[in-house]
This record gives sequence, structure tokens and C-alpha cells, in this order.
Amino acid sequence: MNLKLYKPLCVFDLETTGTNVGKDRIVEICILKVNPDASRESKTWKVNPEMPIPKESSAIHGIYDEDVVNAPTFKEIAPKIMEMISGTDLGGFNSNRFDVPLLAEELLRAGLDFDLSKFKLVDAQTIYHKMEPRNLSAAYNFYCQKTLENAHSAEADVLATFEVLDAQVGQYQDLPNDVAGLSDFSFHSKFADLAGMIHFNDKDQEIFAFGKYKGQVVKEVFQKDIGYYGWLQSADFPLYTKKIFTKIQLKSRF
Repeated sequence: MNLKLYKPLCVFDLETTGTNVGKDRIVEICILKVNPDASRESKTWKVNPEMPIPKESSAIHGIYDEDVVNAPTFKEIAPKIMEMISGTDLGGFNSNRFDVPLLAEELLRAGLDFDLSKFKLVDAQTIYHKMEPRNLSAAYNFYCQKTLENAHSAEADVLATFEVLDAQVGQYQDLPNDVAGLSDFSFHSKFADLAGMIHFNDKDQEIFAFGKYKGQVVKEVFQKDIGYYGWLQSADFPLYTKKIFTKIQLKSRF
């Protein structure tokens, strides 16, 4: 294994009802847990999203309403997922922009706390696009010289993603082989939240990336306009973004 792991890495993939992080739901999740000694364990769950799966989404991943009607809800399996990812770092393919934010939403919705600061995030797609400026099937063919069968099934995608990530580390001598270095390399930009609505300024202060206070320090805005915090909490923002706003609001009191 080319990767140097100091703690387990959970590579995961989601199949979902759509691409709206705040509103769509998981219909399948696969997690491949790779340990520092290279041993692995993999778990796959079909999930009842408690909403109809759009036909256009089913056409992509092949999961239909009848396939998940008797499956557990995400809330029912959430404790098992938290147990599996606890104390690990997270990896995936386009995971920083989609899979991690959506997983965080589902965990928070299930009443479990997801704290981004406890994880290093490694996105094999970002590494691929930076090192070989293109999808998972192409990456699998390029790095592993294999054809990806059953693309868009969570299990096939997650296994291919880990092989791509491991091959990337082996191919590029100037690419870090540890999760901390790969996590830094995977990020396009550093955000305080997962949806990219709270940025940092050059003083490492959280600032708004949208709205009438765009570019202003969040803490200072809350100190002068606490009503805006209340509006943010009632508006249609991702739960993790609201959580970060709450942490900043509590700090703004002092």
C-alpha cells in the first residue's frame, strides 16, 4: 500500500435521491475502512430515503423505490455509521463537495453530532483533476489500467476510488503519502462550513460568502445585528452551516 496511514481511513460513496445537499437523501452508502496495517472492512447499506426516488436518479444508480421500501431509514443505521467512522479520516471521489456535506446533513438530521474538525478529508477527484486535468471511470482506467464495471453502484465506486487514491500516491513522487498532506492537497479552498457559505479572510476570521453582509466578519455582524442570526437559523440553509453559525454566535457574546 502506497498510502501511509496513522489512523484508519474510511473511503465512502453515497447514492442519493438527487444532488441538493439540504433536501435530498441517501439511498445507498458503502464505507471501506482501511487500517494502518492495510487490513480492510467494508459495509454497504441500502437506505429507505422516506421520499420518492426521482426516475432520473434511479436511471443513474439503478436503485428504485421498490428496492428500498423495506430497507432501514438513515436514522436507524446512523449509529452504526458513526461507530464505523469515529476516530478515522474520510476519503471519497468528489466527496468534499457532495458526499461529506450530505452525510453531515443526514447525521445531524438523525440527531447525531458531526464535527468536521475531527476529520481530515481526502478527495481523490480533486487530486486527479489537479494531477491529470477529468470522472471515476476515466481515473480508474488511467491509474489502475482497469475498466470500471457497475459504475454508480456504491460498492463498485468506493472500491475503485480507494484503488485510484492508492495508485495516485504511488504514481506521483511529489504527492504526499499521508492523509494530512493529501487532505491539504484535496481542498480547492478552505471554508468554515461544508457548503462553502462561510469563508475565511486573511486574518483567519469567518466571513460571509453571500448576502447583504458578504465579505464581512460573521462574529462582528452578529454583534451588531443579532436578528440576522435568527433569520439564518429559520432560512433554508444546510444544518451544518447553521451549526457553524451557532458556534460563531455563541463566541460573539464575549
